[in-house]
Amino acid sequence: MTRIEHDSMGEVEVPDLAKWRAQTQRAVENFPVSGRGLEPAHISALGTVKAAAAVVNASYGLLEADMAAVIAEAAGEVAANRWDEHFPVDVFQTGSGTSSNMNANEVIATLAEERLGRPVHPNDHVNAAQSSNDVFPSSIHVAAVIEISKRLTPALEHLSTALETKSTEFAEVVKAGRTHLMDATPVTLGQEFGGYAAAVELGIERLQAAIPRVAELPLGGTAVGTGINTPDREWAGKVIAEISRATGLPFTEARNHFEAQGARDALVELSGVLKTIAVSLNKIANDLRWMGSGPRTGLGEINLPDLQPGSSIMPGKVNPVVPEAVTMVAAQVVGNDATITMAGASGSFELNVQMPVIARNLLESISLLGNVSRLLADRCVDGITANTERLREYAESSPSIVTPLNRYVGYEEAARIAKQALKERRTIRDVALERSGLSEEQLNELLDVLPMTGHIPEKPAMSEPHMGDNDPDA
Repeated sequence: MTRIEHDSMGEVEVPDLAKWRAQTQRAVENFPVSGRGLEPAHISALGTVKAAAAVVNASYGLLEADMAAVIAEAAGEVAANRWDEHFPVDVFQTGSGTSSNMNANEVIATLAEERLGRPVHPNDHVNAAQSSNDVFPSSIHVAAVIEISKRLTPALEHLSTALETKSTEFAEVVKAGRTHLMDATPVTLGQEFGGYAAAVELGIERLQAAIPRVAELPLGGTAVGTGINTPDREWAGKVIAEISRATGLPFTEARNHFEAQGARDALVELSGVLKTIAVSLNKIANDLRWMGSGPRTGLGEINLPDLQPGSSIMPGKVNPVVPEAVTMVAAQVVGNDATITMAGASGSFELNVQMPVIARNLLESISLLGNVSRLLADRCVDGITANTERLREYAESSPSIVTPLNRYVGYEEAARIAKQALKERRTIRDVALERSGLSEEQLNELLDVLPMTGHIPEKPAMSEPHMGDNDPDA
């Protein structure tokens, strides 16, 4: 069943139950590309912008109070993702996002009209004082800041906490260090996990540093940055203040509307931060699966949680599935960043014309990183245990523990001791006792692997003296 809708180009058949109208239907027919529409967070942000504009437009008398109220109510439902199925426009569409902006305008107009009982026009009323060219990029920025603040940052903090907990738990678990995948001087497993936690924390710092620029909205520039058809220069600031009130986040008006509409540099910058976080997570995930490799022919230094059978043919095999998922997310985020970089370079004079694909890839990266960070923390890191004896055995058998002998026997003699120990499959201690002239007591102190890590064990607390301990007559 269909109904007839019309726009400036004429009549169009629209599915009878659809809340969208003619311009959305034209876009559906024009762009059968991927079968994938805007991200839910982006649809929500469009609703948030439209609701804020309606509230401010009422205060200017651009909309009658009752019409503004129902538009704001309908837009609020879009912001709550209640009508996502009525946003069918493919993400690969007109580069300005006009089709999706009109999709939002039409859905909101239909919902408002049903409640008001008189016509609500998608352009004249819902889009009053706005243009796709400032609304659509604003909605990307709003969605990105919301998702970073409410999804990604808390997820990264959760992962960092999990890693810090393991760093404390493994503080005195000594192991062989590795550089170039070759034996190096000892470290503790706790130091490694502390490094992972710090990498995640630095990712959070990078996100927070980028947010002020992403939170600048081009709203108010309308078609080309001049603000044509807005009631005055204060209109944009008032709408943005309403967006901030609704979201609880500190959005601001763009410092220069021509930059803010002609370029999407803040989003390119943010994507670079997301790529950096993905690279950090990839490093962590790879270290975890290297350390957990085996159980007999790998390193076998740690045990990752057993989550599912790892093979359809090899009974008993278990694989590091969560770290593998992390590395795939990292690959996707790096690819998304490449797309965003190319799309960000597609600003022509007063408008970037690849905004929908920027939005799709950026919001996907935020979502993937948030989800996989929690997964890594809860389904992997929390359940890791250390094979302490094997770790120490590796540390003590590493030729690199000869390093503290340099200052007593010289670098070249220390190298000869290491090579002889390796060739004869003997310990460094045994060969050094034979060649160095150092006493067994000295070697025991010099070759103690835990102090080599820089770790200073806590001294046991002194017990309270018993009554009479200092009494000469006791």
